[in-house]
Amino acid sequence: MKLSYNWLKKYIDLDIDANKLSILLTDCGLEVEGMEKFESIKGSLQGIKVGKVMSCEKHPNADKLSKTMIDLGTGELLPIVCGAPNVAEGQTVLIATVGTTLYDGDDSFVIKKSKIRGEASMGMICAEDELQIGESHDGIMVLEGEYEIGADASKYFPVETDYVYEIGLTPNRADATSHIGSARDLVAVINRFYPEKRLILNKPSVDNFKVDNNNLPIEISIKDTDACARYSGLCIENVKIAESPEWLKNSLKAVGLRPINNIVDISNYILMETGHPLHIFDYDKIAGAKVNVQTLAKDTKFTTLDEVERKLNAEDLMICDAEKPMCIAGVFGGLNSGVSDTTTNIFIESAYFNAVSVRKTSKRHTLKTDASFRFERGADANITVYALKLAALLIQEIAGGNIASEIVDEYPRKLNNWNVDLRYDKLNKLIGQEIDRSMVKSIITDLDMIIIEETDDKLKLEIPTFKVDVTREVDVIEEVLRVFGYNNINFDNQIRSSINFIDKPERDYIQSLISEFLVSNGFNEIMNNSLTKASYYENKDGFDASKSVQILNPLSSELNVLRQSLVFGGLESLKRNINYKAFDIHFYEFGKHYRIQNPDATDVTEKYHESMHLGIFMSGKKVKENWSFKQSDSNYYDLKGILAKLFNRFGIANNKLKVSESKDANFAYALDYTFANKHIATIGKVANLLTAELDIKQEVFYLDINFDNFLSILHKFKVQFNDMAKFPAVRRDLALLVNHEINYEQIEAIARKVDKKLLQSVNLFDVYEGKGVEEGKKSYAISLIFQDKDKTLRDKIVDKAVNKMVFILEKELGAKLR
Repeated sequence: MKLSYNWLKKYIDLDIDANKLSILLTDCGLEVEGMEKFESIKGSLQGIKVGKVMSCEKHPNADKLSKTMIDLGTGELLPIVCGAPNVAEGQTVLIATVGTTLYDGDDSFVIKKSKIRGEASMGMICAEDELQIGESHDGIMVLEGEYEIGADASKYFPVETDYVYEIGLTPNRADATSHIGSARDLVAVINRFYPEKRLILNKPSVDNFKVDNNNLPIEISIKDTDACARYSGLCIENVKIAESPEWLKNSLKAVGLRPINNIVDISNYILMETGHPLHIFDYDKIAGAKVNVQTLAKDTKFTTLDEVERKLNAEDLMICDAEKPMCIAGVFGGLNSGVSDTTTNIFIESAYFNAVSVRKTSKRHTLKTDASFRFERGADANITVYALKLAALLIQEIAGGNIASEIVDEYPRKLNNWNVDLRYDKLNKLIGQEIDRSMVKSIITDLDMIIIEETDDKLKLEIPTFKVDVTREVDVIEEVLRVFGYNNINFDNQIRSSINFIDKPERDYIQSLISEFLVSNGFNEIMNNSLTKASYYENKDGFDASKSVQILNPLSSELNVLRQSLVFGGLESLKRNINYKAFDIHFYEFGKHYRIQNPDATDVTEKYHESMHLGIFMSGKKVKENWSFKQSDSNYYDLKGILAKLFNRFGIANNKLKVSESKDANFAYALDYTFANKHIATIGKVANLLTAELDIKQEVFYLDINFDNFLSILHKFKVQFNDMAKFPAVRRDLALLVNHEINYEQIEAIARKVDKKLLQSVNLFDVYEGKGVEEGKKSYAISLIFQDKDKTLRDKIVDKAVNKMVFILEKELGAKLR
């Protein structure tokens, strides 16, 4: 936001220079991010002189150029070559002398001595637009009347200079989005540091406001009082649309606004002065002389001032007449309802629109305006009539006309000031030192907060509605502190601290351990947006699109639902890397899944469900190319090995988990891991339907771990630490022929059950089906590791254990040795 130094001086008696004032602004919470000098005419007409054309003749070497001799009052005539068609002898003109800098927007050039087609030229005769005095470029600017030859042009064309501050305004400071609001803060801070000045805020008076007649009646009806608590308006007749006076144009240009015409400029001026947006309509275009504040049917078409046809949402608040919409409330005007060159009668709107409603509409239509900026932060409902009167008086002064209606003020949902208690002991405790009570009261009063009761230990305050961010005692303390000055808090030489050890939540600790494990195994962490597009979950067997949590006000169609799975975010990341020629991917991501659990529930916690998941992706080559081994593609078993290591890291025994073939349609093939009927993980190859949607042509393997369930079972397991073995281990290999439906987990479970003391590990190292194995059968090759921690095992003991194991496998599974 921009603040003008000259503008601020209209409301407070400032004798502080612009640089010092920038420090005070920052000290009171209005951070000055930059300061620049403004000139109504860039360059301040330095080097521009009044001259007289003493002679003018055609250039000997150019038909369209003239050779002139110019008197600048120095006693010597200057030759200047001019290309303007209207230059003539005897004219009084403005001359840019040698060395003068002229500006064209952000560009500039310096006038130099030169020769033009062989003739000397010692300056330049200027047109209006070249000096930024006007916009005409039809020819040179010819002065009429009495002018002193050789005088500085600035003598006759005053240049206004100003200093403009760029303020980094925080979202909570709705009260400071104007010059009056900022001046209020300055009064408080200057009175704090310069008590001898005792400044007061001089707000413009509206005492001269009066209604001239009732020739332009207007009816106002608010049909959505939640979105519009107050709507005020009045009509003015017989205004004259024209260019604004220089002071008004310069005021607007200083703060970055482009002057348009006197009526529009006045509405912008009041906006920057008071912080309250106004909208001005052509009264004669308001059908039925009626204004309705309402919403319209979804997809109603409306053309805004920028000539863009927009489809309205059913929640967009509109300003309508008896027949049609005229304006998007608090955001943007309509193409055919505003002020034009032919306007003579106007209706001025001054309203209070709900901040949330305006913010949603503004984002929905990607419209950011000065009005929406202020309404989104919270306008003051109790300034509407004051702003109306200010505008009406200024319009009468500049554009003429008569106030042709009473102020119509519809205020169905009154917003009142509120009370807050300020305890002195709480103030001093939070600030860290005792502040003089008279200073506290002075600061509060200067900020226009009202002291309605005072006791020995506290103040009872009435907070005005423009202080939207001051609702609690701590907010008042913050107001006092920012004016008192953060830099003025005294610190002694003692250091006081309270050091408490806080146990890291188990969730965070386990997550860190898993991250360390995965990173050490070559994985990189990714973090994707929880928002994604609804189309990912449509027409897929693995998802129910009706379970997607919709975003009420999505930024785009690409971010309109909360994700049901981490898989699509991971695939997007994978695709992005493939596009950058990074084909070998090892990713992991922690994130939440979201879905609608019970659409009919009114309680949010019952209606929606969210769960934390860990997604791990593998695609491309296992490892980078190396001289010592050949590259090979990542596969399902590589990822399954990562899962086994991960379980082992937390002491989770594979044989304690139930493993079954997954029916998840998002996988081409996969396994589900469960424990006590809790789903722990699903691992497999991502279905071609999903990879094809993102045009991924290489295989992708994905492991989805329900992190919440994973955490819930950890207490059931313990990481086992064993002494280094003192005695040798004995290995036995078995090739078992089993029916095709028998899985390895069944074999391992029986093996471990048979011998719990000596059997240390069971490992599958080969699976075979084909030649030499009868149809419907398959062969598992397993290794068994036996070891006794107290003595060396004899073959007889090992053979006995193996024979027993084979006997039970044959009995329970029909397994036979090959």
